[in-house]
Amino acid sequence: MPLNDDQNSDSDSSRLSESTASSSDSEYSRQSFNSDSSSKPSSPASASPPKMVTFDELMAAARNLSNLTLAHEIAVNANFCIKHEDHPQNSFAGTVKQIVHKAFWDHLESELNEDPPEYEHAIKLFEEIKEILLSFLTPGANRIQNQICEVLDTDLIRQQAEHNAVDIHGLANYIINTMGKLCAPIRDNDIKQLKATENIVELLRQIFHVLDLMKMDVANYTIQSLRPYLRRNLVDYERTKFQEILEETPSALDLTTEWIKESIEDELSSISNDSSSSSGADHSSKSSISPTLVLNNGYLKLLQWDYHKTIPETLITDEVRLQELREKLNQLKIIACVCLITNNMVGAAIVNVPDFANQLKRISLPLLEGMSKKTFDLKEALNAIGVQICIKVNESLTERDLPTLNTEMQNNLMGQITSIVEENNPVSSLIDKRIQLFMKSLLALPSFRKCMPTLPGGISVIQPEMELVGSQFASIVEFNKQVYGPFYANILKKLLFPEAAIGKAEIEAPSN
Repeated sequence: MPLNDDQNSDSDSSRLSESTASSSDSEYSRQSFNSDSSSKPSSPASASPPKMVTFDELMAAARNLSNLTLAHEIAVNANFCIKHEDHPQNSFAGTVKQIVHKAFWDHLESELNEDPPEYEHAIKLFEEIKEILLSFLTPGANRIQNQICEVLDTDLIRQQAEHNAVDIHGLANYIINTMGKLCAPIRDNDIKQLKATENIVELLRQIFHVLDLMKMDVANYTIQSLRPYLRRNLVDYERTKFQEILEETPSALDLTTEWIKESIEDELSSISNDSSSSSGADHSSKSSISPTLVLNNGYLKLLQWDYHKTIPETLITDEVRLQELREKLNQLKIIACVCLITNNMVGAAIVNVPDFANQLKRISLPLLEGMSKKTFDLKEALNAIGVQICIKVNESLTERDLPTLNTEMQNNLMGQITSIVEENNPVSSLIDKRIQLFMKSLLALPSFRKCMPTLPGGISVIQPEMELVGSQFASIVEFNKQVYGPFYANILKKLLFPEAAIGKAEIEAPSN
């Protein structure tokens, strides 16, 4: 895998291969579902009888899913990196680790303080350090490789130990100097601190700590180098990996099939309600359903998904991002409700005050952080928002020499804001429908990057935030269609056109 791809710009590397455009097309024509497609390595396997899955196959599928998720995260998350995290000291794992490590280093110190010193454990540490240093070298660094092997020659150090002639401080200084040559600039201060450490046991302990940080730096550099390559090849990679999972675990599309099936049923129900047709028209309605609309409506459901239940398999790699977008949309819905209620209550006195809407957003947003947590009390948060809104409104009215809200009006305003949490609240329902309408219009656009749909009335106060969330959501949807389009096409073909699938099976069935 070439590592010089990081020379390309991020803008170029983020472009996906044009060769995958056919599978990313948002329009799935009915003809494409009824026609036979040529078999390709990256296309979904044709239907086959269920088979027993062995434990090894299941574990292989799990590894593939883990690799797929990691590759997807590296490619789409520019901030993804490996972080050095220790267990909290007051935790059980942290306490055990601390006890074990202290016992090891205390034992090493007692060995070195013996007369004559016992070097066996120290020699093993030097051997481990040598292997770590060698792992940092790039191919062709023969001179420094030979030097490390020569200075940290375990057999030589063991011979010196037999004659009590080991220069342990000299070896430690050589290791520190070599680390200084190989480490990233961010570790220069750590190297200086190592040079200032005199106690040999503490020095060795800190050497291993800094080496762990250096290993993390190398891993993050590798991730950064791979990112442009992964971005350009991620569609093919993810589709191929998922195909491997599907072959090893035939049930790997069950939740996705159910998700699409529910979307079809919702669309049929909507058509039935609109046309007030009889139940006998259900079969004919299926053929008139747009597969694109079915998928888009399915994606919109993810913005209101109960993430305590399992998400469709084809969206697992974006589950965290979708959860974050859902929480952000819930916050924006509350803010839009608060602004609408406040404007209706106070009226023209504050509607035209410059930046007043942004002040309401700045008040509300911090109090709505962590809405997705089980411990979050939305009613309490809304009550706190109501109190702050009343204070801000009265401050604004006072500045303009207008009468402030009396106690009754303040209680009314706070009561309406608090009632947002109630089920079927008219203001909340209205804002929710308009947010959904905006997101639906966004997914229907041929290219959301060129223009944004007009925001429905009542949510213009959150326009910048809505456009940002909308573009992030549309990007996830667009990429997901590119990767899993062939799998969705196969599922939609079976659900929307079962006659074609049955007819094809009968034709292909061997005669007796």
